[in-house]
Amino acid sequence: MYAVGKKLSVSRFFSSDKRFNTLYPDRIRLLAERHWTPLSVARKVALFLGAEKGARVLDIGSGVGKFCLSAAYYSPQTHFSGVEQRMELIQYAGAAKLKLGLENVSFIQGNFTELDLHDFNHFYFYNAFYENLVSAEKIDANVTFSEELYHYYNRYLYRQLEDMPAGTRLATFYSTGSEVPESYYIVGSEMDNLLKFWIRV
Repeated sequence: MYAVGKKLSVSRFFSSDKRFNTLYPDRIRLLAERHWTPLSVARKVALFLGAEKGARVLDIGSGVGKFCLSAAYYSPQTHFSGVEQRMELIQYAGAAKLKLGLENVSFIQGNFTELDLHDFNHFYFYNAFYENLVSAEKIDANVTFSEELYHYYNRYLYRQLEDMPAGTRLATFYSTGSEVPESYYIVGSEMDNLLKFWIRV
């Protein structure tokens, strides 16, 4: 009985983006529309990247963890990890994870360039590097920004994705595609091409 009640209690957070965002403090909610993945997108991406049971998915620039948490809910057979530089956002993500009681999700504080991407099978990218180009898009001023960093991160991700094996899946949201190697083919797109699904051949 408790388990059923707990599941119903958690499910209410996934009834709308507005409800989900109540997991976070007011300042974070104000950033939601511009910076955090909508639930409708997270569900589609979770089903695409989680098609393989037991897959490990990395969200590059996970912010407060909204994508990872919602994807973990929609695809419970997949483990979702988020890497984020800002410790404050990692703490918000961890608190939301505890409240939701999800076990197939984890968060890493640090720069994605410090990770071995071969520890993961598939990837999600919501153009986390764009903060380096437009001042109005910044979440805060707690990390270093520059146009040089934007291009460095793009090139680094390109090379890392190029080194992944055939069958690697990638979902991008609001991305120019410049970080995606030619070996990845678009197998689907939605929302006027804002959301793209790729597979490495």
